[in-house]
Formats: sequence, structure tokens, C-alpha cells
Amino acid sequence: MNKPQSLRRQLLSKLTLPLVFVVLLGAGSSYFVAMHYTDLAYDRWLLDSAKSLAQEVHAKQNHVTFDLPPIAVEVFRWDDVDKTFFKVESQGEGFMAGDADLPSPALASLKNNEPLFSNGEIDGHEVRIVSVLTRPMPSSESVLVSVAETLNKRYSMMTEILLAVLLPQVLLLFITGFHVWTGVKRGLRPLNDLAGHLAERSARDFNPILDADVPLEVRSLTHTINDLLQRLGSTLITQQRFIENAAHQLRTPLAGLKLQAERALGADSPEAMKAALWHIKHAADRVAHLSTQLLVLARSEAVSQSAPEFKAVDLVKLARESCMDWAPRGLDRDIELGFDAPDAAVKVAGDEVLLRELLSNLLDNAICYGNSGGHISVSVQPSPQAALIVEDDGPGISASEQEKIFERFYRVQGSQGEGCGLGLAIVKEIADLHAARLAVTSDGTTGTRFQIVFGAE
Repeated sequence: MNKPQSLRRQLLSKLTLPLVFVVLLGAGSSYFVAMHYTDLAYDRWLLDSAKSLAQEVHAKQNHVTFDLPPIAVEVFRWDDVDKTFFKVESQGEGFMAGDADLPSPALASLKNNEPLFSNGEIDGHEVRIVSVLTRPMPSSESVLVSVAETLNKRYSMMTEILLAVLLPQVLLLFITGFHVWTGVKRGLRPLNDLAGHLAERSARDFNPILDADVPLEVRSLTHTINDLLQRLGSTLITQQRFIENAAHQLRTPLAGLKLQAERALGADSPEAMKAALWHIKHAADRVAHLSTQLLVLARSEAVSQSAPEFKAVDLVKLARESCMDWAPRGLDRDIELGFDAPDAAVKVAGDEVLLRELLSNLLDNAICYGNSGGHISVSVQPSPQAALIVEDDGPGISASEQEKIFERFYRVQGSQGEGCGLGLAIVKEIADLHAARLAVTSDGTTGTRFQIVFGAE
């Protein structure tokens, strides 16, 4: 199982990491800028030193000389931080003065009298070298003057520049990081307050959350929670009403069952006991029927709350089998049960168990409330949309009652039979679950027609 991630940590990382990257990028660019301008400044000084030495190269009678007093050489070399080296060599005479070990380029590599900068090493020290070519007049001989210096002052200046640039950036990083931290903390405070408010609520408090002072970004969450609370409240009220009605409906047959059991226990003759046992069976049948209806309702609600996995169901086969199952019950009441359907299969997407229960409730209702010697017709319509039709010639349902008959535990007053008022409510639940249109047609005096149209808009 994956460990839950912290929203605060994600926000801080997404805000801080780019900031750190920018600072590091700035530090890198500052380093190269500092190195460039430090080298530029000291290379100019080094070039000036080389040119000043080149001015001491003279030509006398076609002979090149380099005359620099020892005190001048000592002054030239003096530096309290770096060491300075120089080397003078001519094309004809070779080494003339200075440090013979100082690396120098070949004379041919210098073109157009341009200075040549390079890096080298002497006496174990890394040095920066500049070489210039001079031709003292009237001689045509080329003289190479090279001056080198160790890199201590360069590194020191680069360090000072970097510190001057980086310290404000690091300080800015800490200040910005502090404000990012406090900003994220303040930004998440409405979520923490919302969580605390919900934690303090009663389990039965479904009132909407007040979001007048909630930021716009959090209001979508509060609206979603309020919508969920409203639906939960409606569901709880429906379930509570359902439980109360179910308890009320079960109380009557259970009370009769208890009374008849007491009569059977106190019966003095087999006939009286037999009559009491018959009433016990009748009451037990009512309880069993009611419990079956309640289980069907529970199943349909469970399917509706989850994503239903419907399969192809053949309405012709389902209706034919249901009619065969209910034919004996119709014959017991002298009711003829007819069936009309095409030869080809008429398939719809649905739950076969629930669709079979839908048709069974319609047939049970028609047989229970139909007239003895009457007729019930079950038909399957293939087009324009698949439809299941159950029609009887019973007493009918008045227009004022047609909307109420689909309510749970509702029974038409004055109607015969001993139903529990759940059959048509179950039919409506299953039809809605299958997105089918349920229509009832009756003139209120003779006959009722129930039509379930599948795939209707």
C-alpha cells in the first residue's frame, strides 16, 4: 500500500526546488563572469608588464641587447602575494635574461605582433603567461618577451566577487523560503479548519457547511461535501422511513402469528387446532412474502449505488419462463394467462434476476387483484424499442391513484388482496435502474396496462 503523500511537502518541493535551481544557476554564471573579468583585468596588467620589458630591448650595431639593472629587476619581481617571472629570448641568440625554465611559445606561433596568453607551470606553481614579440630598430631580429605570474590574486578576487554576489542570493533564498513556508501554511489553513469543523460534527448533522469565508479554490470541495451531505441525509431519511414502514408491516402478521400459535396451544379439538395452524401458515406466508420483497428492494438499491454490470437478457425467453411459472397460480384463481412474443430473441442490457422479479411482481399484482375468471396478457414488443407489457381486465386504477401506487407500502384503499404495498414500488425501482420508462394506463374501472419501454429517452 502506497504511503500517503503530504500536500505541504509537495507544494514546498515544487516551489523551493525551482528557486534553488535558479540560485545555483546564478552562482554558476556568477563564477564564470567573475573568472572572465578577473582574468581580463590581470591579463591587461600582465600585458603592460611584458610591454614595459619589451621597451628595454635595444639594437646596437645589429646586435640585440636587454639592459635592465638588478634593482629594476628586483622591483619588477616584487609582489607580496604572487610570484612574477619573465624571460627574454631572441631569434638569433636564444635565451637572454630572466627565468630560463619559464615555458614560452615558439616565435613562429606569434602572428601580426599580437600578444599570446597561455597557462603553464614553473617551479611547481601554476602561472598565467603572456608573450609579446618585438623587433628593435634598426635590427630585423625578433625578440620574444614572456611574463608570468602565479594565480593567487586572481583566485582571491574571484572569491571576493563570488561572495559579494552569492551572499545576497543565499540570503534572498532563505527569506523567500521562509515566505514560501509561511505562505503554504496559511494557504492550507482553510483545509485544516474544514477538517476540524467536520471532525467536530455529529454523525447525524447533515446541514451544509458554511463557506462564506472559504477561499474560492476550497469552495469546490465544500460544495462537493455539501452535495454529499445532502444525498446522505436524503438516503438516511429514506432508509429510516423504510425501516419504520417495514417494522409496521411486519408487526401485523407477526402479531397474528403469535395469536394463532397461542390458539393452537390452547385448542381442545383437532379441528380447532387445524384452523389455528392454517392461520399460522397464512401469516407465515405473508411474512415470507414481505421479507422476500424487502430483500429484492435491498438488492436493487445495492446495484443502483454501484456501477451495474449489465448483460444481454432475452426478454422473450424471460417472459415465457415467468408465464409458465405463474400459470398454475392463475389457474387457481380461474384466470387465463396469455403470452404473445416474436419468434426471434429481443435482447436488452440488464440484470436478469431483477428483470425476472419485475415481471413476477407485475404478474403477482395482476393475479392478486384481478377478477376471478378474468384474463391477463403478457407480450414482448421488439420495436421501435424493446418493451414488456402486462395487461389485465381487473377493476382498474383511478387516475388519482396511478402516481401513488409506486410508493413503498402504499395500497389502494378498498382494494382486495393482502399485498404489502411493495410490489409496484419494486417494479419502479428496477425500471429506473435499467433506465426504462414505466407507464401505467387505466380508465379506473376496467383493466390496467403496465408497459416498460427499454432504451427510452
